[in-house]
Amino acid sequence: MTDTTTPSTAGAATVAADARLLVPLALFALYVIWGSTYLGIRFALESYPPFLLAGIRFLGAGIALFAFLRIRGMAIPTTRQWRNAAITGVLLLGFGNGLVCFAEQRVSSGIAAVAVASMPLFAALFAGMYGEWPTRRETVGLVIGFVGVVVLNLGSGLSGSRIGAITLLVAAMSWAFGSVWSRRQDMPPGPVNTAAQMLCASVAMLLVGFATGERLPAHPAVRATVALVYLAIFGSIVAFSAYLYVLKHARPALATSYAYVNPPVAVLFGVLLAGEHVGPYDLAGMAIILAGVGVITLARQRRSR
Repeated sequence: MTDTTTPSTAGAATVAADARLLVPLALFALYVIWGSTYLGIRFALESYPPFLLAGIRFLGAGIALFAFLRIRGMAIPTTRQWRNAAITGVLLLGFGNGLVCFAEQRVSSGIAAVAVASMPLFAALFAGMYGEWPTRRETVGLVIGFVGVVVLNLGSGLSGSRIGAITLLVAAMSWAFGSVWSRRQDMPPGPVNTAAQMLCASVAMLLVGFATGERLPAHPAVRATVALVYLAIFGSIVAFSAYLYVLKHARPALATSYAYVNPPVAVLFGVLLAGEHVGPYDLAGMAIILAGVGVITLARQRRSR
């Protein structure tokens, strides 16, 4: 019997097989690591101002990752790729993360995670503008997840300032639009995309920070500095690379499902490391959120068959 497999089809099969393994691993990293970063930001803000915190975090991580990739022989992005990386980096990391740091001066880390959990709904809306509406099953999962976020919030109430709430909403919308927009652009390949976005976003955040009068602390607390290093290595290099991989190899509803898992993870880290209390609404909300993510995941598997 003649083997009709061509190198291109074999390569495509290998990529698909890798994606089936790496997408779940990347999602696990997003769920756990990014869930912990809300508490990390809270600790880092004890010494560092918000925009300089974000700028230093992404500058250090971006330089380290870009230098490593250059040593490994990765090509420098083209001018168009740098432009697209700059736009996406400012939307995702500048507005998306920088505004979360700003808001956490006024609201708790758990409330910030809950508010950002609205991001998948915006992502579904923006994807629909490009003709990629979520399927019926994915829509059910999105609605279930959002209901879980609401239930999770009933136990504590949104006691933050109006500015904090608006800031978090803008952050979620910016991250959602940047995620959807970047999928249709000529972006740098692989991890170079991560490094380029972090470098571009860091410049924007540092400019905003110094322009608004922020100053670096003369004697930062040890816990704040350790949190900053954690955010740079794990929150930026590891988790953001995982997010860009999932964004490329999975549907938007699944790629952005981390936003529903991050709130319960953030609450759990708050309980373990900051002595926060978990009530019945918190437990119920977590269960509903995970159910919504399960529906989205099953919908993706059904669609890919």
